[in-house]
Amino acid sequence: MVWTCSVCGYQYDEKVEKVPFEQLPDDWSCPICNAPKSESES
Repeated sequence: MVWTCSVCGYQYDEKVEKVPFEQLPDDWSCPICNAPKSESES
């Protein structure tokens, strides 16, 4: 599954990153714009 940051459009691809998005720490933030995890959608 691919999760997209609703602020900047960064895409987190679970197949590439090898870690399911739901398992990332709650304090994870977008590596591009630093938006919180809650701003990403699948």
